[in-house]
Amino acid sequence: MNVIELHAKVWSGLQVRRERLPHSLLLVGQKGLGKFELARRFAASLLCESPQMDGLACGKCLACNWYEQGNHPDFRLLQPDALGDEVEVEEGKKKPSQQITIDQVRALDEFFNVGTHRGGLRIVIVNPTEAMNRSTANSLLKTLEEPPAGTLFLMVSSEPMRLLPTIRSRCQVVAVPVPLPKVAAHILADSGLKEAQRWLALAGGSPVLAMDMAVAGQNAWLDILATRLGAGRHGDPLAVAAELEKAIKESKGKLLLKQVVDAVQKWLVDLTLARNGMPVRYFLPQQATISGLADMIPPARLIQSYRAVITRRQEAEQPLNARLFLEGLFLDYRALFAS
Repeated sequence: MNVIELHAKVWSGLQVRRERLPHSLLLVGQKGLGKFELARRFAASLLCESPQMDGLACGKCLACNWYEQGNHPDFRLLQPDALGDEVEVEEGKKKPSQQITIDQVRALDEFFNVGTHRGGLRIVIVNPTEAMNRSTANSLLKTLEEPPAGTLFLMVSSEPMRLLPTIRSRCQVVAVPVPLPKVAAHILADSGLKEAQRWLALAGGSPVLAMDMAVAGQNAWLDILATRLGAGRHGDPLAVAAELEKAIKESKGKLLLKQVVDAVQKWLVDLTLARNGMPVRYFLPQQATISGLADMIPPARLIQSYRAVITRRQEAEQPLNARLFLEGLFLDYRALFAS
């Protein structure tokens, strides 16, 4: 997917900054917009020895070759081990970290103490920036307060309010907006994605997330969920909990409990919209079903249920019994239709 075409205005704004780069840029926007890829492309263009007129890296020089191979001497990427390419967890071994560790930040000291290649720029991408605990964030803050000369931090965040205020204050913010649905759907279709509008809606307008969801083969469990939720009061909470628990286990880490809760949360948003006479936002093919269900639920009960799911979303991040958790989630959903 061409993120430069998707975010042409943001890319143009980044190119304007080339002349007077700050020591830190913070790219913010909702999840799945392509912020990380934008940061990567911008880093490549800054390290390139022969950038093109539009600012893109040439892809042919020695610097571009190093960058594509992941061993450019003037570039570092800080991200959780769990986001690394082709991460596989062997049975009995510790799972990759979901956080950027303090050791990763401390390792930058050696990087900063070595001169740059041909006197060029030194670049560090932090993705996602909110994946740091307070100790790690404070360690990085020390560097941001007194950044080494010729160094640019490209920080990426989908949840900037989770960052330390002192970190946000030391960055120039680059807002990455949600692209127009027609533009995003067109680019997704050109990338070979079928049912682009459906996936884009499920992803909340985020094209990269839409592509990831489709490529990950999330059709099956989403269809199960939509069918079971569409049954309303006639649904079997225990049966759908068992089906989704099985899907989570068989996915081998590709489907997480929090993703199921996110989908239920989106279904409740659509119910609320339909209850107020508005078109659904996420589950487009189920518009008629959702509208029919919404008329059976008192508005106050919908609001209470949505608040409860927010709490469950936080609980889903913790180790727990998935089956019991899902049973409670779907029992609460069926209770929406109690007379």
